[in-house]
Amino acid sequence: MNLADYDYELPENLIATQPPAVRGSSRLLVLNRKTGEITHDYYANLPGYLASGDLIVRNNTQVIKARLLAKTESGDDRELLLLESHAVNNPHKRKVLYRGKIRAGDTLMIGEDRVHVEEVLGGGEAIIAAQKPLLSIADEQGKVPLPPYMHREATANDSERYQTVFAAHAGSVAAPTASLNFTHQLESLLDQKGVLTSELTLHVGLGTFLPIRVDTLENHKMHSEYFVVPKSTKSAINRCKLSKNKVLAIGTTVTRTLEYAAVNIAEHANEDSSGEADIFIYPGYDFKTVDALLTNFHAPKSTVLMMAAAFAGWDNLLTAYNEAIKENYAFLSYGDSMLII
Repeated sequence: MNLADYDYELPENLIATQPPAVRGSSRLLVLNRKTGEITHDYYANLPGYLASGDLIVRNNTQVIKARLLAKTESGDDRELLLLESHAVNNPHKRKVLYRGKIRAGDTLMIGEDRVHVEEVLGGGEAIIAAQKPLLSIADEQGKVPLPPYMHREATANDSERYQTVFAAHAGSVAAPTASLNFTHQLESLLDQKGVLTSELTLHVGLGTFLPIRVDTLENHKMHSEYFVVPKSTKSAINRCKLSKNKVLAIGTTVTRTLEYAAVNIAEHANEDSSGEADIFIYPGYDFKTVDALLTNFHAPKSTVLMMAAAFAGWDNLLTAYNEAIKENYAFLSYGDSMLII
């Protein structure tokens, strides 16, 4: 399969650079993947597309303030970006992306905190260490790592809005964006209808948004992201399947986790699962766990666009995207959403 086949023209003015004024007020394009029928609605009306006994699975990762501004001993500016959490983490040591020249053995100052450069790796990565836990330094001194395409500095508002209302486990450097408009009010409406909710954790990494650098999809090497699927979530999924109800994944990060762990979910429901999900889902993939997908509108030629195309069918998805462009939907992380059923 060729990367060039999964492209479309995204008008610059449709890229959302700010969140909606009110969380949960975003629009929702509903696509029936069997018939191709398109319905225009609002995110807050999600319960109308679900039935009692259906199961929502969402990602409870928390975005860290990963962008750190540092000074060298000579007073020069350097920028560090803490990378996502994985299975084994020393709280005082972490891999980072860096901007500006650094060398192993350098000392950098982040506010009043001293950071030591232990090792410089390839690809603009390094390993840093500090006496204080690095997540504490990030929480005190860091900034929200907004996607570069927003072309702006993060504000205090982003600290709240580039985070889900149910975020619980710190470790992501990008938000699970399909959940950004999920509200407690929506949660209550779903509960009243008998729709069940379960959670998992996948720490979203920068690799999710890195461009595919090969022309043939089969040659793309997918990055890995650490996940945990609790046994309670696995049991809920298995019960949902037995009752012939739908499993709705809130976002591509949840979809990626559930499909990577599909066999384990079905066969080992009495234990938590964790690991590194490195599955690359593109058209032709046979979904094993996910029956419906709530997701945002994705960038051309991206891995997350490939996943949505695999679920909806590329022709259906492209038609829906063209309709969304015509109707001035907002695209990407702070944008509107699509429900594929």
